[in-house]
Amino acid sequence: MIKLLYKKIIPEKQRIHLRLSVQKAISPVYYGENYTCNCCGKSFRKFLDKGNVRRKNVRCPRCDSLERNRLLLFYLEKETDIFTKNLKVLHVAPENCLYQKLHSLNIEYIDGDIDPAYASHVIDITQIPYPDNYFDLVICSHVLGHIPDERKAIQELYRVLSKNGYALIMTLINKELEKTYENHSIKSPEERLKHYGEFDLYRLHGTDFEERLAKPGFTVETVDYRKQLGQDIVNRYRLGDGNREMIFKCTK
Repeated sequence: MIKLLYKKIIPEKQRIHLRLSVQKAISPVYYGENYTCNCCGKSFRKFLDKGNVRRKNVRCPRCDSLERNRLLLFYLEKETDIFTKNLKVLHVAPENCLYQKLHSLNIEYIDGDIDPAYASHVIDITQIPYPDNYFDLVICSHVLGHIPDERKAIQELYRVLSKNGYALIMTLINKELEKTYENHSIKSPEERLKHYGEFDLYRLHGTDFEERLAKPGFTVETVDYRKQLGQDIVNRYRLGDGNREMIFKCTK
């Protein structure tokens, strides 16, 4: 009852802010020298666990970053000009740990989500309210598996990306699946959790994900950036096993 009352009284956006503030306040309990988060710049004796199927030692105790967030930040810093040029950037379903790094840059930064509690702009990825060829960079991490009409979403990402720009797209990949598993008879959150591993997924992507991205016209390069950073960095920053961390660089 207390939990229900808390949710009823306090708006979702404030609850998110409160949770992150409390987490930041208690994070010194985990300080140490074993692991480092490049998103918040702090080091810890351990990270926290995450997921319905528990992934051990992956979530930053201070800023909530995950393996994929830390890896993507390395890529943005080392392989893009987002920190040096005045770009037009669309960040779909922005992760707070990356938002804190990007929103104050000298760029036109549009963070968008269909839920206003999670972003500054309300944006439906299947109907992005910006002109053709508008954005120099699109960041879309672990979103497409949660969208009922994935094909339309990919078409919209292609439409709004400039001809000289690129989209960085990430998703959970089941490497044992040659074809993405998608069953439209699965309706309930309980069934989705059973079949896809998360209650709000609509599909489980297989190794054909690159082909799915290419359908509207994207040229797709699959980047396992962990290999370029080296195993010492992968271990130190807890950059995952590659199932959630592959970067699909898409250009027109």
